[in-house]
Amino acid sequence: MTAKIRFAIVGAGGIAASYAHAFVDHMDAELVAVADVRLEAAEKTAAIVGCRAYDSADAIADADDIDAVIVATPPLTHEAISTNLLEHGKNVLCEKPFTIGVDSAHRMLTAARRAGRTITMASKFRYVSDVSRARSYIDDGLIGEVVLFENAFTSRVDMSNRWNGDPAISGGGVLIDNGAHSLDLTRYFLGPLVDVHAVEGRRLQPLPVEDTAQLFVRSAAGVMGTIDLSWSINKERESYIEIHGLNGTIRIGWKVSKYKLSSSSEWVIFGNGYDKVQAFRGNIGNFARHLRDGEKLVISACDAVANVAAIDAAYRSLNRADWTRLPEEAFV
Repeated sequence: MTAKIRFAIVGAGGIAASYAHAFVDHMDAELVAVADVRLEAAEKTAAIVGCRAYDSADAIADADDIDAVIVATPPLTHEAISTNLLEHGKNVLCEKPFTIGVDSAHRMLTAARRAGRTITMASKFRYVSDVSRARSYIDDGLIGEVVLFENAFTSRVDMSNRWNGDPAISGGGVLIDNGAHSLDLTRYFLGPLVDVHAVEGRRLQPLPVEDTAQLFVRSAAGVMGTIDLSWSINKERESYIEIHGLNGTIRIGWKVSKYKLSSSSEWVIFGNGYDKVQAFRGNIGNFARHLRDGEKLVISACDAVANVAAIDAAYRSLNRADWTRLPEEAFV
């Protein structure tokens, strides 16, 4: 039997529970430990698979039976925790947003190179089956040349008592939170992004950060993308991605995904929608097989840096109310 990669999770918030469920009966990976400064939270997450619980990331770093660690703590802590883990010989799968600032991202990659270990960003939507299938359709030319990419991640979520709304911890608001997914998906479908224009909506929640924003992006190939982000409205859309090509349209939805060619009046269903646990299982599996078998990472370290660079540029644009050029890190 092929050995499974042994994982730990640092940070036992809500997303950690989703990760823990994704490890159940996983063919390539097993969860052996969970750590959180709140030991009770770590124990609760660990109980999902029956593994150990610790009250600090240092305990994970010092453990000898851990190959890889998922860092699922608030963004401000990502660099320090990830670097410490790398220096202790652990490979790191760091939740989005990868970190706060491009300089921080480069330091994390430098730490990985010095340690001879792997680090990259976890971002579940690239691993949704319907997303990867849609990408293959585009690569095969199903809808012809892509003209416009549209994404919307909008839902009503009270952020008044959550760390996501505290810029000292999160690095920003909905733009860095939901927008990290959006910009990664945009780059996944369109290739390198070169320009971004961000506009903030009226703040509806009593927060020091943006809760509603729109992004307009342009790829190196000249394709336009539009992104709607909000914690305060729900656009009630069946699809969260629409990709329009010269010969048709692809819709990736929460419950069903489908495409329609311009030569036909019928929509063709190709997927059953968003499955969070499946997406996490895919992310874990890809990282595990990369470490064990050399499988290509779906999200590379360069993708992680490019995502941070795009977010940085979007915030500069938000402050300037104008188009902003992305730095070279985003063009790789």
